[in-house]
Amino acid sequence: MLLNLCGHDFHYECENLCRVFYPNDAVQLVYDVVDPAVLTSRMEKADGGYCLSAAWDGAREDVFVPQDAPDLSEAQELAASLAIYRLLWRRTGYTPPWGMLTGVRPSKLMITLIHEMGEDGARRYFEETLLVQPDKTALAMAVARQEDRILRASRPDSFSLYLSVPFCPSRCSYCSFVSHSIGSASAKKLVEPYVALLLREIEQTGAIARNLGLRLETVYIGGGTPTTLSASQLSAVCGALAANFPMDTAREFTVEAGRPDTVTREKLETLLRAGVTRISINPQTLNDDVLVHIGRRHTAKEAVDCFRLAREIGFDNINMDLIAGLETDTPPSFRRTLDGISALSPENITVHTLALKRSSRMVTEENAQAEGGAAVAEMLSDAQKMLTLGGYTPYYMYRQSRCVGNFENVGWCRPGTEGLYNVYMMEEVHTVLACGAGAVTKLREPHGKQIERVFNFKYPYEYISRFDELAERKTRIKTFYEEYTY
Repeated sequence: MLLNLCGHDFHYECENLCRVFYPNDAVQLVYDVVDPAVLTSRMEKADGGYCLSAAWDGAREDVFVPQDAPDLSEAQELAASLAIYRLLWRRTGYTPPWGMLTGVRPSKLMITLIHEMGEDGARRYFEETLLVQPDKTALAMAVARQEDRILRASRPDSFSLYLSVPFCPSRCSYCSFVSHSIGSASAKKLVEPYVALLLREIEQTGAIARNLGLRLETVYIGGGTPTTLSASQLSAVCGALAANFPMDTAREFTVEAGRPDTVTREKLETLLRAGVTRISINPQTLNDDVLVHIGRRHTAKEAVDCFRLAREIGFDNINMDLIAGLETDTPPSFRRTLDGISALSPENITVHTLALKRSSRMVTEENAQAEGGAAVAEMLSDAQKMLTLGGYTPYYMYRQSRCVGNFENVGWCRPGTEGLYNVYMMEEVHTVLACGAGAVTKLREPHGKQIERVFNFKYPYEYISRFDELAERKTRIKTFYEEYTY
């Protein structure tokens, strides 16, 4: 669809609102076009202020902003969004659960608003200004309370560490991550040299953190699927961490053991000996036909067996990921998954909404569309009811573009078992140093809000062939902290 802007350039929120109502359409920006068949957002000077309008095919919505409004530009952008929202709401009949809120981090905004205007004021702003539905407002409020407590434990010198292992046994149909299926011979050849260089980057990054006097809070090894590596390779990676970082200060050490078909007793025992405190076993569904459809090479029983093996070996903090909205899944079959997962009683359960990423096989080959919002709403409602009754609390949340039904991803936990890295990473409260292909170091000003990113090479073959360039890129970590001395 075309979005025509006249008299302003508040394109970010306006574009994202169009995607909320038309998730399967690409939005193309144009400027100052005169065509009633094109959705037009216009700002014009009016008596005593500004008129922000949205017009399309003869329909029009106007929102007035007084010229003495506090934070005038912000008020104008909000008014432009409101005009588009009203117009598209009337045109489609669709009421977005998150209203005009298009950001990734609703709970972060909620925390800010609570600090500024209290809980009642924050609730009113969400529901009356942003038009967020009451149940989603309540969810954001519940998550904000949990996150705020966790965030207060972060110090100005704190940092977290992320390691990327971009290999999987096969590629899931919904996946858009930079990961290689080791089913191919070419990808398999990359693993050994990749691990060797990852060990070197761990050493280099540890030296940087040590010289800056930073304090390690959490470690997260993700991917891909880290347990694609052999037990000896996992041992080498964990050994490099212990040799180069003060692991005794880390309050959490998580490894994704996401694919049950990569997990063995030897690997789990290796991780436990290395001090891993939390693992994530991610079946996504316990319906075998859905697993086949999304390209998983394991059964629901294998996922359950993997969880029980981890328990037997001694892991007492396990997360399990689920996805609501997978093709061929239904509310009744999703409830069966919830029943099966609840029976295992993991400490964490993360409920994702299916996001149709443009680079995923589901979109590029299967032409999947962002439909089925009513079914996903029922799945998420069932999950919330069941998990609340089971003693779980929502502790972190984020949203993605092109989510079916414009919903959210929520992490649920038993008291005291929150995934700390998830909160610190999502809310950008302190620096996250990152190693490996596709990893992004996110630098956070210790006593301010400035954030800067340092990107590693995206693909494993680039990471291997151009590794020596990484050291130069990472000099920015030192100069960043010199500029923003804490």
